[in-house]
Amino acid sequence: VQLVESGGGLVQPGGSLRLSCAASGFTFISSVMRWYRQVPGKERDLVATISGFGGVTNYLDSVKGRFTISRDNAKKMVYLQMNSLKPEDTAVYYCNRGTYWGQGTQVTVSS
Repeated sequence: VQLVESGGGLVQPGGSLRLSCAASGFTFISSVMRWYRQVPGKERDLVATISGFGGVTNYLDSVKGRFTISRDNAKKMVYLQMNSLKPEDTAVYYCNRGTYWGQGTQVTVSS
């Protein structure tokens, strides 16, 4: 199993970023996929979940209406579109499938 995130970076408050996660090594289409985030010294928080066929999504309350999780089963990709970013969204964002994690991608929201 391999999960590789990309798309992080530095953005000003109110800006947008799209994170991508390339998946391989497992049956992607039937797998629930998740995005987590972690700030140093704190627990890793679940940000968004998408069901295997993409019909069901769930979000952390603080990102509802701003973040959108999606997937492309043909490309074995998961995305996290992040709009109206706030400084408190600053964290390392991780792609997850069950017990498997990507390496993380840093998102920094700052002016």
